Amino acid sequence: MSQQKTILSGIQPTGKLHFGRYFGAVENWKRLQEEYDCLYMVVNYHAMTMPFTAKKLAENSWELVFNLLACGIKPENIFIQSLVPEHTELGWILGCFTSYGQLSRMTQFKDKSSRNDEMGDQGFISSGLLTYPSLQAADILIYKATLVPVGKDQEQHLELTRNIAQRFNNFAGKEYFELPESLYTKVPKVMSTADPMRKMSASLGDKHNIDVFADEKVIRKQIRSAVTDTGEQVAGVMSPGVTNLFKLLEASGRQEAYTSLLQDYEQGSLRYSDLKEEVATGLVDISTGIRERLAELKSDRKAVKNQIKASSFEIRKRAQETIKEVKDLCGLVNVRF
Repeated sequence: MSQQKTILSGIQPTGKLHFGRYFGAVENWKRLQEEYDCLYMVVNYHAMTMPFTAKKLAENSWELVFNLLACGIKPENIFIQSLVPEHTELGWILGCFTSYGQLSRMTQFKDKSSRNDEMGDQGFISSGLLTYPSLQAADILIYKATLVPVGKDQEQHLELTRNIAQRFNNFAGKEYFELPESLYTKVPKVMSTADPMRKMSASLGDKHNIDVFADEKVIRKQIRSAVTDTGEQVAGVMSPGVTNLFKLLEASGRQEAYTSLLQDYEQGSLRYSDLKEEVATGLVDISTGIRERLAELKSDRKAVKNQIKASSFEIRKRAQETIKEVKDLCGLVNVRF
């Protein structure tokens, strides 16, 4: 097995793969896999914490797999969470080392459980929404991951994972689980071009996210309509809208245009139309290459699905070793193969 540090990260099969998710996670994953032992999972168990249908969950899971491959993630690094049932087994065990108080204080639980308009079924709130952080801890610890790519809004979950791991270690009387460290992404948060005070999100509607797989005309139209200045501006302070456009331009790799336009801004000669045109071109260039790769992958869907099932099978072997050791440490009757 590789002596490289292990990285574990996951993405829910919900909503579109927009540029917020691409720059905030996927593009970073592509770079990291060249240096580390990387495991990237489609967390379909986590997607069950919010209203879903069986048909849509299955479709979204495979769609995300194809999208990740099109973005440059290596197939041997991708797996689907439900194909590795040891995650849920360890999730239950670690849940017994997690207090109710810790779970109820999680920001995402308080936020999502208060959004009744999204819950469906007369505001039904799944218990999974409360307990999924212990499953998330299992996702990380079952592979003994040392690094976890996170944005600022995910720090609380990783800290809880560290607390759970330490509590288990105290119980076991040894440092069985290494405490995972944060690996901050280059672009931790991409904002909506329609409302730069809010994070880009598919759940907010089409105008609040830019689909990586959208047609060129759609991408350019969305960028041209991007908010720049709103309300009163403080002299010498870049507005949130303009800041977001510059971040998108830098993230798209158009460094020469970024430097030139930033200089124009500092000199007070920046034309927003020029900035938007460069941002749109940067995003379109990325999108074009990804859409072409996606078309190739979809020409033989069965082969791709079999490839991911195979990678999930190989990755599962690592999870099986951990769950055997954990069950022994807990005194649970264990299966011997």
